[in-house]
Amino acid sequence: MELLKQGAEAKLWEDEGFLIKERIKKNYRIDEIDNKLRKTRTRKEAKLLEKSHSLINVPKLYNVDEKSMTITMEFVHGDLVKNVFDELNERIRVNLCVDMGKQIAELHNNNIVHGDLTTSNMILNKDKLFFFDFGLGFESLRVEDKAVDLHLLRQTFESKHYLHSEKAFDSVLRGYSAKGDKNAVERLKKVEGRGRYK
Repeated sequence: MELLKQGAEAKLWEDEGFLIKERIKKNYRIDEIDNKLRKTRTRKEAKLLEKSHSLINVPKLYNVDEKSMTITMEFVHGDLVKNVFDELNERIRVNLCVDMGKQIAELHNNNIVHGDLTTSNMILNKDKLFFFDFGLGFESLRVEDKAVDLHLLRQTFESKHYLHSEKAFDSVLRGYSAKGDKNAVERLKKVEGRGRYK
């Protein structure tokens, strides 16, 4: 088993073609609380991943183990979108963003909020875009939550891919509007307005 990445919340392992996400213990928390939180979050993330699989491109879920706090899923080969986005041919980048918007709309139409929509949590496999890491995700009927999800993606473009941010996000909204709730796009303007005048 090879450790691929360690973040604040989890370790990612590759094991014989599978990706294993292990939610790590927090020593500053009381054991009972820590175990309960990790178990709840592991269960919730697995549920979101499973529900999303029938809607958009996400890794296939194989197993959830609440004792070891692990989720075993398909290992999706490809490049992190974060690492290749700026070098893509413009037509390919625009098409990618339109597809991104359509897939986000499918999640939102089914009341799934990803919670961490950044290009670090997307993989480009040949010409197929996959979303992963639903660790901060949740289910919600609220238009506000969906607008905040979109707002986070815009912020990612502006900070990580600023050379292409405006056209890229316009393309995301084009894809989103074709399939998603127009109210979320309208609410996005209010969310951004609040941020601007804090």
